[in-house]
Amino acid sequence: MSKRVALEASHAAAEAVKMADVDVIAAYPITPQTHIPERLAEMVANGELDAAYIPVESEHSAMSACLGSAAVGARTFTTTAGQGLELMHEAVYVASSMRFPIVMVICDRALSAPLSVWGDHSDAMAVRDTGWIQVFCQNNQEAFDMTLWAFRVGEDPKVLFPVMVHFDGFTLSHVTEPLFLPEQEKVDRFLPKFQYPFALNPAKPMTHGAFGPPDIYSEAKIAQEVAFRKSKGVIIQGFKEFGDIFGRYYHPVEPYRTEGAKTLLLTMGSFSETAKIVIDEKRDKGESVGLISLRLWRPFPFEELRQAVKSAEVLVVFDRCISCGMGGPVFSEVKSVLYDEAPRPKVVSITGGLGGRDISVKDFEYVIDRGREIAEKGSEKMLETVGIRGEMVNIGG
Repeated sequence: MSKRVALEASHAAAEAVKMADVDVIAAYPITPQTHIPERLAEMVANGELDAAYIPVESEHSAMSACLGSAAVGARTFTTTAGQGLELMHEAVYVASSMRFPIVMVICDRALSAPLSVWGDHSDAMAVRDTGWIQVFCQNNQEAFDMTLWAFRVGEDPKVLFPVMVHFDGFTLSHVTEPLFLPEQEKVDRFLPKFQYPFALNPAKPMTHGAFGPPDIYSEAKIAQEVAFRKSKGVIIQGFKEFGDIFGRYYHPVEPYRTEGAKTLLLTMGSFSETAKIVIDEKRDKGESVGLISLRLWRPFPFEELRQAVKSAEVLVVFDRCISCGMGGPVFSEVKSVLYDEAPRPKVVSITGGLGGRDISVKDFEYVIDRGREIAEKGSEKMLETVGIRGEMVNIGG
């Protein structure tokens, strides 16, 4: 029988790592992720977890150590946030290109400057092109679930890609919520022992990540992209298997009260739960609104998103990062996905919650109302910067 406990998301993720029976942990503490490596180091030290914990001098060293342990077939975990993710950025590309299924939890944090330890999605968006599977969590239960799920999917022989599990720094990482921890027997049924098919072995020498001149580099990257896109089938299968065993089903795109809705709000991460309160209030008043939560960020769920918004007239995308000179990165990608669709909703992006700024229920009411107003106005401007609580509005077509 599953056990109901109260944990912050950081400790929930650490519990998932322990139940996954990892072999190697290499991590460097950085706010707001520090509680994860602290808890895992404690587990290893007191014998709760039989794993090698490698103390490193930086995040770049942490990822480099993970590359080595994954190369010999060890189930490998690391975790970081914000500036730490940027420091390891170079090595992050290596993990995906060499098909090492490392799992990394990111307690999302705003990137400097000005210096901020608080959460937004600028670090997540900075690594969207690195070839890692990326999922976002709404609450602490999902922090546990998605961490466990990440090992299952990344290590599948048909996938063999690293996975990032994102949850909002402080908003989830330091907030205690009730959640269910499953029995170890169910975890073992869901997550088989890891057998890496290309593990380094002195008896059978091979090379990983060798020098690639121009006549093979393109072929290598195209093969990586084809395999990465194919991983979506296993991702969806992994969501179903997780639900069949643990009773909680997840999806790449998750609608909430979207039946007949003419206006949809799209969110990612913990703010989705605040947005649900607004959707409930507006639906109870008879307003035709709904919510789309984007869980899977890479590989992008093209068809699932198109299906989710096909009946809407307005789609308001709430971004928590600015792509300088362009606007909201989620808005940009959603617009491109819907470009060839006919009919398609008018897409508006409002960027907010930067640097940990809170977005209240009242704020989300404003986001939806302002988004509808912009869509109805039909502005031909591509970008309009306005002084709304320090936020930015992007005009969609």
